[in-house]
Amino acid sequence: MSSQDIPEEKLPATRAGEVDVADEKNPFADPGLPPHEHRIQDIDERAAKRSERTVALLFTVSMLATVAFIAAFVAIPIDKSIYVWPLGHISALNFSLGLTLGLALFCIGAGAVHWARTLMSDVEIADERHPIAAPPEVRAKVHADFKQGAKESALGRRKLIRNTMFGALTLVPLSGVVLLRDLGPLPEDKLRHTLWKKGKLLVNMNTNEPLRPADVLVGSLTFAKPEGLEEHDHGFNNEIAKAALMIVRLQPGDIKDKRELEWSHEGIVAYSKICTHVGCPISLYEQQTHHVLCPCHQSTFDLADGARVIFGPAGHALPQLRIGVNDEGYLEALGDFEEPVGPAFWERG
Repeated sequence: MSSQDIPEEKLPATRAGEVDVADEKNPFADPGLPPHEHRIQDIDERAAKRSERTVALLFTVSMLATVAFIAAFVAIPIDKSIYVWPLGHISALNFSLGLTLGLALFCIGAGAVHWARTLMSDVEIADERHPIAAPPEVRAKVHADFKQGAKESALGRRKLIRNTMFGALTLVPLSGVVLLRDLGPLPEDKLRHTLWKKGKLLVNMNTNEPLRPADVLVGSLTFAKPEGLEEHDHGFNNEIAKAALMIVRLQPGDIKDKRELEWSHEGIVAYSKICTHVGCPISLYEQQTHHVLCPCHQSTFDLADGARVIFGPAGHALPQLRIGVNDEGYLEALGDFEEPVGPAFWERG
């Protein structure tokens, strides 16, 4: 029969410091607690001060490690690698974040353990089992024990430990806040700008050669990109998704919109190739009507009238790029688009 099979009221009642001898009537003797041995910190205030400084040092190192975590997150490029034996070549950012965050958490834990083992009271207390539903007097005892424990922890008296601990616990959560920054890059004003700027040549997407006015025939559709943007470049897809152009040559007399005519060159107009509905590339051109059609959802734009929407779900006209000719006779941009290209977003208007 185990002790769990014996009713609680029949178990021997013992108190700390008492030693029972096992016999037939009392088979579950309580060996009692060994005599309490004082630690050096209990009898030597200088040793207690040393332990206090050790705990404070650990909490301070934790704070410094948290600051280093944030600094590493901001300063170290994501594509930088370093050699660490025996791990080999690894990400410098991941290694720095793991090292600093691990050190910050370890120092808080080590400081708390050292504090508990050297400065908090280590007197063992024996307490009898009690029903789960605690009576009022037990609850009052728990509150009293808590107050006594708080007093024995010397949190109020050991101000150096208290302040450095609060500092460490305050800074560590900042690591998690900083990690929220890694959910994605901040858009800033990138949606409002492309690679186009004054003097950028219009380069044929198929031949990769700069365009001259003579290369664009009336009724033809040509696709262009900014000078210097190559397919093997890092981020090519992101940039071409904003900067892709479609070049159409109209008879100047067919252009209805005054600004479109002013921004064109000898009837050559340059519009964003990106549909303003959901960003599909526009590639269908109807020569007789000067309409372009998005193949995704059939949004239709009139290139002879400011590329306004005449059918479909697109919300606004295609942005136009102002163009001209440089001294060498090549078509060039005279600036960037004056509004964001592609689908509408919350800042538009």
